[in-house]
Amino acid sequence: MRIHSSSTIRPHRTVTTLAALLTGALALSACSSSDNKSGKDTTDSGTPASTPTSSTVSLPKLNGTTLEIAAVWTGQEQANFKQVLAEFEKRTGAKVTFVPAQDPIINFLGSKIAGGQPPDVAMLPQPGAIKQAVRQKWAKPLGPEALAELQKNYSQGWQDIGKVDGKQYGVYYKAANKSLIWYNAKVFENAGAKEPKTWKDLLTSAQAVYDSGVTPFSVPGADGWPLTDWFENVYLSQAGPEKYDQLTQHKIKWTDPSVRQALETLAQIWGKKDYLAGGQSGALQTEFPASVTQTFTGGDQPKAAMVYEGDFVQVNIGETKAKVGTDAKVFPFPAVGANAPVVSGGDAAVILKDSKAAQALVTFLASPDAATIQAKLGGYLSPNKSVPISAYPNEVQQKIAKALIASGDDFRFDMSDQAPQAFGGTPGKGEWKDLQDFLRNPSDVAGTQAKLERDAAAAYGSGS
Repeated sequence: MRIHSSSTIRPHRTVTTLAALLTGALALSACSSSDNKSGKDTTDSGTPASTPTSSTVSLPKLNGTTLEIAAVWTGQEQANFKQVLAEFEKRTGAKVTFVPAQDPIINFLGSKIAGGQPPDVAMLPQPGAIKQAVRQKWAKPLGPEALAELQKNYSQGWQDIGKVDGKQYGVYYKAANKSLIWYNAKVFENAGAKEPKTWKDLLTSAQAVYDSGVTPFSVPGADGWPLTDWFENVYLSQAGPEKYDQLTQHKIKWTDPSVRQALETLAQIWGKKDYLAGGQSGALQTEFPASVTQTFTGGDQPKAAMVYEGDFVQVNIGETKAKVGTDAKVFPFPAVGANAPVVSGGDAAVILKDSKAAQALVTFLASPDAATIQAKLGGYLSPNKSVPISAYPNEVQQKIAKALIASGDDFRFDMSDQAPQAFGGTPGKGEWKDLQDFLRNPSDVAGTQAKLERDAAAAYGSGS
């Protein structure tokens, strides 16, 4: 289930380039003056998100046609995406139903397909899941209209990550910059803490925050995937891109000394009970949305000062009274080694029932028209290079989007998302479970490595 696209093997220089772009971009976060802080479906002007002023994509009339699209998205993210689907309905006459899926979505789809009721389209968050869907003969390749729209609007790297055996199956509708740490600005100000550039600086800032009476970090240990993202950022920066690619493809073992070093580095934070909101046990009961909201509620006395995760955190910040760029600020994940890491992720639209309507929906999702609608709503990042930067509702988001597009093909995709589903994408199993166990007992580095290697070997060997 590994993705073998050219986009995953890049020299160190290119990673550094994007990191530098992001550093400059995020330095402007305090200048942001408009954000979707209410959590409502509005643009920066406070009005409902509107259609792009002109249609760039031709769609067929589909009056009377019904479609289903499945995704694991919930809350505001789901509500925003439904506005995109409403525009497709308006243009085509089709009726589209959003089907909430359980994680891992590949298992959810398997049960739907076994029951003879697959959705027409599914949003798959892992390249490994796309490959599994192809191997199971569930996924259908893109037709000429969708392919043309994709090729017009996406860099080669983003096209390649949606390919299996050279054929295009996925359209990455959503991207993520997963190398960001968000912080409560008032807490940092009260503590005299600085935005860190290096891991050592991060520990210094964390100690200053702790000394001021606030717990430094909110870690969503109840969800395994943010823990894999923590590891990937540390590992990419510390071990370097070549090792990152080798571990991604299981060409080196998880018992490698580079993995030990990364786990020992993580333990400098995860191993300090007083540095985690609720300690290790509390972190293991904290789900991702709560990890964000508890960082930005409570004024200057929140449950934690910092929370690590991607640009999509803005959606959850929007559920609080905090204002992005003023109350909630952000810095790039600090450099652990010579260079700061930049890890990307995303969700791809994949056709499961090949029809004129399903192809039209994916063609629409590959267009700037669809992405522009959701970009205006905030908490969303598109790899579609034809989306105007001005569509993003605040300066923080605009700069992150500009850096993503400027990077072209030069990015590293989320390691666990490229792994076999059984290892890198299943709650209670594989890497998710092993890192949760490590968060529970950060002193057991060797035991964690042994479990990671055992589970990786089983998953990569079976290709599941």
